[in-house]
Amino acid sequence: MTSNNSDSILPSSASKVKRLLLTGAAGGLGRVLRESLMPFAQSMRLSDLKELDALKAHEESVVCDLADKAAVDELVKGCDAIVHMGGLSTEHSFEQILEANIKGVFHLYEGARRHGVKRIVFASSNHVIGFHKQGEVIDANCAKRPDGYYGLSKSFGEDLSRFYFDRYGIETACLRIGSSFPEAKDRRMLITWLSYRDLTELIRCCLFAPKLGHAIVYGASDNRDKWWDNSQAAHLGFKPQDNSERFRAKAESVPPLAEDDPVRIYQGGAFVKAGPFETL
Repeated sequence: MTSNNSDSILPSSASKVKRLLLTGAAGGLGRVLRESLMPFAQSMRLSDLKELDALKAHEESVVCDLADKAAVDELVKGCDAIVHMGGLSTEHSFEQILEANIKGVFHLYEGARRHGVKRIVFASSNHVIGFHKQGEVIDANCAKRPDGYYGLSKSFGEDLSRFYFDRYGIETACLRIGSSFPEAKDRRMLITWLSYRDLTELIRCCLFAPKLGHAIVYGASDNRDKWWDNSQAAHLGFKPQDNSERFRAKAESVPPLAEDDPVRIYQGGAFVKAGPFETL
């Protein structure tokens, strides 16, 4: 992780969640957010399929399978806000996606309803709109065009969160995260890259916006080229600070893909070609 990504953002004295639940805390982004969200919570409940170690005084670790409704209900109890990064983060068989991502997000929102949690930051994905063509600029009102089972599960999560907002008033920011890694690895990522610092700032904005509502927001840094229009999420006040230019020379040193390769044609990249997964 570069120094630009790890710069801290100090909260105001009032901008702290009493108890923040972070699911998927042992995952790639979860490990980053465990540290970077620390200034914004009085205490953090960290959840994953395995116990987390080296806990600090303000942290607690809860082992929880998102497919277990009763366990998720207990996990959510006593929390004031949720950053939901849990579940499978890459393409898998439908059966696997069903348990972790579809049942899991339903159980989370049911827990939030039962225990009065009113704000959730949901890690959606650019793969909800992966079959839009590269170069096409889209906004929050564009047609959903999932590029696989993973994208379908995130599309379901967005619809589910809308239902829970309309019916129960649970506010949600659905983050259509692009490519959040230490660096932009290829030409596509030069456009979709989201630095860790900008990811943290985006989540901070979502947690503390005076009025969140139900928001769809694309997660990308201030990269030179853009496919995603975030104007409908302007009320969040998110202003990315990083961009992918320092990775351009390395990314463009690799020969481009063939013009008829779906990975080059569609915004979802390699996900549009993953599978099928035979389970019979």
